[in-house]
Amino acid sequence: MIDLNADLGEGMGDDAALMAVISSCNIACGGHAGDEASMQAALALAKQNGVSVGAHPSYPDREGFGRRRIDISSEDLIRSLTGQVQALQRLAKGSEIEIKHVKPHGALYNEAAIDPGLADLVASLVADLAPEAALVGPPASRLYKAAMRRDLMFVGEAFADRAYQPDGQLVPRRIPGAILEADSERVEQALSIAVKGQVTTLEGAVIALPAQTICLHGDSPGAVKSATKIRAALEAEGIRIRPAQ
Repeated sequence: MIDLNADLGEGMGDDAALMAVISSCNIACGGHAGDEASMQAALALAKQNGVSVGAHPSYPDREGFGRRRIDISSEDLIRSLTGQVQALQRLAKGSEIEIKHVKPHGALYNEAAIDPGLADLVASLVADLAPEAALVGPPASRLYKAAMRRDLMFVGEAFADRAYQPDGQLVPRRIPGAILEADSERVEQALSIAVKGQVTTLEGAVIALPAQTICLHGDSPGAVKSATKIRAALEAEGIRIRPAQ
């Protein structure tokens, strides 16, 4: 069994088509993208397709799409993340949808994976706002450890469309080869994750990557086509697609 997830509600890509393929979604809630209308639309699509819903908060950085570190105090970051998650929670409640997980976005995700203080901040936020929800992040990361300290459910995530470094971190987007562009590459990596629990790094080394969910970025070119092929390849291997939480 494996979960297929995508980051949606970001104002790009084809959310409706992706919702028909994935089993869970991460909805942008105003930090890097998204507003009340886009959240409502994503929630409606998720409910229509039986897709599990999660919050996708980020650094408050719409200009940089949440993919860069910004100078912000812990207090201001907590205030922003709280507002983002609560905004989606309020709309979800009105639609009788439960928020099943929280997945940080972009730079917040990557930095919390290795920064104990930031990981603790994110895990504490989830424990306070959505204690029954899972925290999604890289396996064996600081986020995982912070979640375990708070008795939170943790879902280890791997990416079908991103290259990895030997330490298990994603290759920065500025480096050539960081984005896997071909459908065949994305399918091959997804199968390796789901079947073997491992990936081949950009340098060619094979590393363990035990994950319960596989993400394909909704804003990646050809995301819908890739997601459809990934799902078909996984099911051909007898792997069931269903939410991790």
